[in-house]
Amino acid sequence: ICNGCDYANVIREVREKLDRKCPFCRHPVPKSEEEFKRNIIERIKANDPVAIRQMGGYRNQEGDYDGAIEYFKKAAGLGDLGAHYELTVMYRNRHGVEKDKKKEVYHLEKAAIGGEPFARHNLGVI
Repeated sequence: ICNGCDYANVIREVREKLDRKCPFCRHPVPKSEEEFKRNIIERIKANDPVAIRQMGGYRNQEGDYDGAIEYFKKAAGLGDLGAHYELTVMYRNRHGVEKDKKKEVYHLEKAAIGGEPFARHNLGVI
């Protein structure tokens, strides 16, 4: 679901005074951080590439670059464009990996060809 569709769903829920639900699966939005993390772990077990990328992002923010790389690679292998873009950033900034221009450009091209907007921009300026 694109950001525009997500936004339209939020507007609809607010106008109609509905409980917030995920625009994709229609499950209620988690009410606590613990519930949110539990949901992500369930989605990871189901091989959901978006959840896997999200966990990679959390690991990256915590400074666990090895864990982040592992999650990003798995999500990219499942076709997640955002994960390809995150790997580009990791290879460029040497977070958990050696700087590798070939791998950086490889993942940037994969993400850009798939339509990831930041990747398309960055590919156009290198």
